[in-house]
Amino acid sequence: MTDLASEPARREFCADDYRLAAASLLVHLAGADGVIDAEERRRLQEIITRNFDLDAQATARLIRCAEASDREAVDFYHFTNSLTRALDQSGRQKIIEMMWEIAFADGAIHELEENIVARIAELLGVSPHDRVRLRHVAVAERERAPVPVGPWSQKLAEGEG
Repeated sequence: MTDLASEPARREFCADDYRLAAASLLVHLAGADGVIDAEERRRLQEIITRNFDLDAQATARLIRCAEASDREAVDFYHFTNSLTRALDQSGRQKIIEMMWEIAFADGAIHELEENIVARIAELLGVSPHDRVRLRHVAVAERERAPVPVGPWSQKLAEGEG
């Protein structure tokens, strides 16, 4: 299954739901550097809403379930096994692309985040070549995204930063 939003009728997220598995990996990655800052949380919500075609309430529920699931997990295998069973190669690659989007959310990729994405890609059967290609896709998307407006962004635009 390539379309990640193919189950809109289900409102709750059970343990074997691939959306819960994906969201749990994204939550884990977002917190890998010790804190989920406001921009990472915003990007997490945006990525989940967009890719799983959920409304704001369903996204919030999924993130809460994913946070609990991530806290209880001892490794990544349960999550990646669920994703491998539910998604074809294209869908699994989309998960890695989403992970890169989260890794770049705070503006820098930490070594631990890089290692987590590599490990998840390996467990999902996504090749190193595709993992790197998807990283470039996420970078290109980030560069096309509108810059947040704030006092610091105005100074950067004026060359003062």
